[in-house]
Amino acid sequence: MSRRIIIIDAHPDPERSHFCHALAEAYRQGAEEGGHTVRVIRLGDQDVPLLRSQREWENGVAPAVTRESQEAIGWAEHLVIIYPLWLGGMPAILKGFLEQVFRPGFAFKYSPKGLGIKLLKGKSARVVVTMGMPAFIYRWYFGAHSLKSLKRNILSFVGIGPIRTNIIGSIATTSDAKHRRWLETLRAYGGAGR
Repeated sequence: MSRRIIIIDAHPDPERSHFCHALAEAYRQGAEEGGHTVRVIRLGDQDVPLLRSQREWENGVAPAVTRESQEAIGWAEHLVIIYPLWLGGMPAILKGFLEQVFRPGFAFKYSPKGLGIKLLKGKSARVVVTMGMPAFIYRWYFGAHSLKSLKRNILSFVGIGPIRTNIIGSIATTSDAKHRRWLETLRAYGGAGR
């Protein structure tokens, strides 16, 4: 079954030599070969403004780039977010992007009791995180805390699920053969639309 997929390539550097960009491209190719319709947002190519107050987040006029991203995410049935781990968490550009895009009224709304009503139900996601450290150290010693936060506090909060994840460690010291296997894996996920 064909799906509508948005890929958020969240590496802040637009230089295409980064492995995150290659992973995003492999997923895109696989998805298109699998008959899925794909859109790509490359954060490294965008000027993502930062929000500076709750009032701006809740009531401010969203910039054009935010509205375009909201339209693409609203259109999509499946989100793919690919980013490098920086200082133990997601890069600031990805956090700023999510704050801009997942505003009240688009991603959720407040109930009379002040709780969030999820507006992005029915969408699934895959999150791929790359890093210099071995993946098992990130999982077991650091508890994959930033990935868990993204899943629980942002994606699940707005209704996205199920959320599948991949942690790709030791990027700088991994063999070319292992890099190729990861690219093939992402291409296969794309083909399957998951």
